[in-house]
Amino acid sequence: MTRVSTGEGWNSALLNLMNAQQRQFDAQNRVSSEKVATDLKGYGRSSETLTAFKSAQARLNGFVANGEAVASRLTSQDLGLTSLAEAADGVRQAINDALASGRADALMVDIEGRFQSAVDALNAKHEGRFLFAGGRTDTKPVNVETLADLAAAPTVAGVFVNDQLKAASRLDDFTVVETGFLANELGTDVLTAFKAVQQFQQTEPFNGQLSATQRAFLEGIVGSFQQSHEDITNNAARNGALQTRVDTHVASQKDQVDSLQEIIGKRTDVDMAEAITKLQQAQLSVQASAQVIAQLRGVSLLDLLQP
Repeated sequence: MTRVSTGEGWNSALLNLMNAQQRQFDAQNRVSSEKVATDLKGYGRSSETLTAFKSAQARLNGFVANGEAVASRLTSQDLGLTSLAEAADGVRQAINDALASGRADALMVDIEGRFQSAVDALNAKHEGRFLFAGGRTDTKPVNVETLADLAAAPTVAGVFVNDQLKAASRLDDFTVVETGFLANELGTDVLTAFKAVQQFQQTEPFNGQLSATQRAFLEGIVGSFQQSHEDITNNAARNGALQTRVDTHVASQKDQVDSLQEIIGKRTDVDMAEAITKLQQAQLSVQASAQVIAQLRGVSLLDLLQP
């Protein structure tokens, strides 16, 4: 005689189906997310370790982002320093050419252009802020625009309006380096030389054959531009060394981030082959449970009691 199902049998079958569906849901989540769990609770005792790893990774990512920003600013500083050095060297070359030819017909035109390049370099910007202005990044550090303006200024020091706060950058938990340069430190000597040339020009214009006085002046002032070029080039080299140091720090921190990601991945990433197998098993369990319920629906006491 066929055994008639009871309420307990139905409950057991339904419970098995629900459990199978939950296992299928969990397995599907693992396959789709490729993670062992969707929240820390799912990792149990490993959650504290994972939290520590992720915190360290986030801190390193912060240093990487900051280091890349510093590297970008140093690149802009390099362009400014290179341009300033080229302006000083250009004047040196122009004066030597004039001395060699004995004429200074276009000398002041050339020097005026070099002066404009020098001022533009000292007033260089990065992301909308003046690079060599110290803490006054919203104000041009050099407030003259022409050689005439420079010559009219009471002192060269007075044309610089930057403060003395040099930018410093944190590369990691223990390393802070000074990465800024100040306009007055970079440009005082070269602008002093420019001022001397313009003031001499106002009393004895360079407009043809060089006189003995003009030749003597140019022979004396050319060394100032040469020295300025060397000093600015040395600062550019310092900037380059800082770039190398920052790049090295960033590369090291990126390697640490990758290592941490690998460690975290070993704890959080699923074995896809195993996950797919478990999903298939869970699907089979759901199908089997559903079939049991279907069979129970066909075994009813009412069916047996029908005449």
